[in-house]
Amino acid sequence: MTASMLETLVSVDEYLTTSYHPDVDYVDGRIEDRKVGERDHGELQFWITTLLKRVPGVFAFLETRLKVSSTKYRVPNACAYLDRKPDEQVFTQPPFLCIEILSPEDRVSRMMRVAQDYFRMGVPNVWILDPVEKLAYVCEPSGGWKAATNQIGTNDGRIVFSLDAIFG
Repeated sequence: MTASMLETLVSVDEYLTTSYHPDVDYVDGRIEDRKVGERDHGELQFWITTLLKRVPGVFAFLETRLKVSSTKYRVPNACAYLDRKPDEQVFTQPPFLCIEILSPEDRVSRMMRVAQDYFRMGVPNVWILDPVEKLAYVCEPSGGWKAATNQIGTNDGRIVFSLDAIFG
């Protein structure tokens, strides 16, 4: 028997009523661990959320469950909404921006799947930040990602940060 044959499927209701620490993603009945818990990761997650909260009209959230489809829930490291704070506990409306912060164990293939889930949901901006290398990437709906050089911003320019402000 392979490991995948032994895997137990979890219902959406069970996922939504269970507390996981750290929280996990839910993908088609399976629990998917997120790589978190290291100091560099946590510091950057706190700092990027602080920067987002300083932008007028932006409401930023840390690790809040996001229903990206009927069978998938993701927990972005940070996300931001414009102009009004969502009133739901588990977000079902697409944020304006989702940010994922890399951990050393993260795989590019997983990050791309996560970014594509956000885009399919309708999230217009997805960033990936690397706290170790101090690099920032803008994900593209086509499946690629490009490195930001001096600054990173949303596609409409409403949120723009210098890389020095993020990693300095």
